[in-house]
Amino acid sequence: SALGHSFTQSELLVLALTHSSHVNENGGQAESNERLEFLGDAVVELVVSDELFRRFPVEREGELTRLRARMVREQSLAEVARELGLPAYILLGRGEEAQGGRQRDALLADALEAVIGAVYMDGGFAAAMRCVHRIMAEHWPESPDLPKVKDPKTRLQERLQSRQQALPVYSLVATLGDEHDKTFQVSCRIEEPPCEAVGEGSSRRAAEQQAAERVLEQLEAGGDIVCTE
Repeated sequence: SALGHSFTQSELLVLALTHSSHVNENGGQAESNERLEFLGDAVVELVVSDELFRRFPVEREGELTRLRARMVREQSLAEVARELGLPAYILLGRGEEAQGGRQRDALLADALEAVIGAVYMDGGFAAAMRCVHRIMAEHWPESPDLPKVKDPKTRLQERLQSRQQALPVYSLVATLGDEHDKTFQVSCRIEEPPCEAVGEGSSRRAAEQQAAERVLEQLEAGGDIVCTE
């Protein structure tokens, strides 16, 4: 009901919610949602591109690309997945569950794309378009004038340089998950004031960005950081 689509092939929805860790822990004979994720990724990008093209008829390609990237990025799709209550329905392996996979942005974004892929396979493009418009109703930009925000690593580096302080040091803390579905944990440490934070992401770069963001948040709050395990 949250998707606004009634499946005639309910097995597609089950497949879309089946993470590879669940398959691996149950003999590896079944299929995971990875193929549907591949399909759904393309469908979401096309629907978002179409809407932005129509919504902002005078904007140049570069601005439309920037708007689309903001809407289909991992963090944004994970937010939509949480709004739908999707985390509660994903089939995970025990190991992934224990590692907090049910709340990982990368996993949730992939699951949402797989669900859209399932809607496409079940009802065609028109159904998938209706579904994307429904679940993203509160996320469409009213204006193309989004601020050009620098990424957290750049902002942290510039902040430290402006104060003539040592640059941050990033260190890989851990690599979790299967070979094809890794999660990286990276620490970001600065000397003055002495603080450290750990970020997590589907790539080392994404984890570094999150760690830098957490350091910035603490600096702006005026407190020291306690490094998470």
